[in-house]
Amino acid sequence: MSRDYWPSRWPAEDGGPRRTQAPRFGPGLGIRPGERLEVTTRDVAAATMVVLRDPGEVYLLRHTGGGDAISWVEQIHPESLEVLGRSPDLAGGPTWPGGLAAHANGSLYVAFGRHVHRLGPDAVPILSRKLPRDRPYNSFVVLPDGHLATKDFGGTLPGGSSPSPEPTELLILEPDRLEIVARLTLPERSIARLSSDGDDIYVVGDATLFRVHWDGNRLALDETFEPRYRTIDGQTYGWDAVIEAGAAWFLDNGEGSERFTGTFRGQGTSTAPLHLVRVDLASGAVTLAEICGRPGGIVANPPVVDPQRRIAVGYDSGNAVLAAFSFGTPGPLGPRWTRHQDHACHLVRFPDTGELVTADYDRDRRAEQVVILDIETGTEKARADTGSPVQSVVFPSAGFDRDLYLCSFTTLTHVRVV
Repeated sequence: MSRDYWPSRWPAEDGGPRRTQAPRFGPGLGIRPGERLEVTTRDVAAATMVVLRDPGEVYLLRHTGGGDAISWVEQIHPESLEVLGRSPDLAGGPTWPGGLAAHANGSLYVAFGRHVHRLGPDAVPILSRKLPRDRPYNSFVVLPDGHLATKDFGGTLPGGSSPSPEPTELLILEPDRLEIVARLTLPERSIARLSSDGDDIYVVGDATLFRVHWDGNRLALDETFEPRYRTIDGQTYGWDAVIEAGAAWFLDNGEGSERFTGTFRGQGTSTAPLHLVRVDLASGAVTLAEICGRPGGIVANPPVVDPQRRIAVGYDSGNAVLAAFSFGTPGPLGPRWTRHQDHACHLVRFPDTGELVTADYDRDRRAEQVVILDIETGTEKARADTGSPVQSVVFPSAGFDRDLYLCSFTTLTHVRVV
């Protein structure tokens, strides 16, 4: 029996620790001619993500802002989005979007600010733990034995406070008492969220990708695997890694994300073009592919990789370009299709139908739309307003059937095919 995540379709951000951004089981949207997207919205402040437990059990993570922010979890109705139950306020700290996951032991876990919390499925707190550093811990992954891996956030916070040059510290917490049972200081600071594949934890550092092995008792840095991806003048750090098709995939030029103004369009500071980065997990070989070739690019989130169709999709939120690449193993990344589209949030892909859930922000109307694409061709299958007046930079989630949940800093949205 699994000891990591609850056996649901979407128990954690990006669907799980490899960040495949695909549901664990069940069908895609399967949009047919004549069908459309029906949207239900609710105004919320600072929604981060939705996770699913058993059918009908939907949980939303929210937070406040500032240097002493709090978070909380709401259980919501799967269709109307009304609040069915709410945790009390949970201690936090400096603001950066945190994480929520449904654990195989039946509990919900939250990381936000410098705290981790264990809640029951009724959102009632069981235990809380204050973490060592006075900075945000940007989420966590659950390892196969049920332990939680987390780390501090090494980037610039909203408001422009300078990041600490101190290298990131990786922590392992046991799930029952949330006690720290192992810790390891890495050679660089890290801004990206953790990813893992089995007992191997991947950390995108400021310039290097690191692999750390957990043996159930201690953490060990793989000193034979430290590929440097940041090699070009004007290139800046990478974001969250997708572990798929024998590689770690991420997007670079993350610097400047604190400049978010309701959109990332025109907010990039990097002088080198933004790249899709592929790091071979066996050899450490690094491949870079430009998204659009222009300076001023910026992202704060990961690409998506379809291993069956051999397609990777990245984006440049500063220049409003979405681009797909075909790949081999090994081999170059070949351009497949490109769209002018103002996308910034995480993605969702449906393996069976080849549907890709993206977003498009209309600056003139101050309105975001959800856009469903065919991942093979980039062809648009459906589009609808989400009700959000700001661009989403956080997490969408698959629903229980032919539906989705979308979050932004102002709005929670449910989308279903009708």
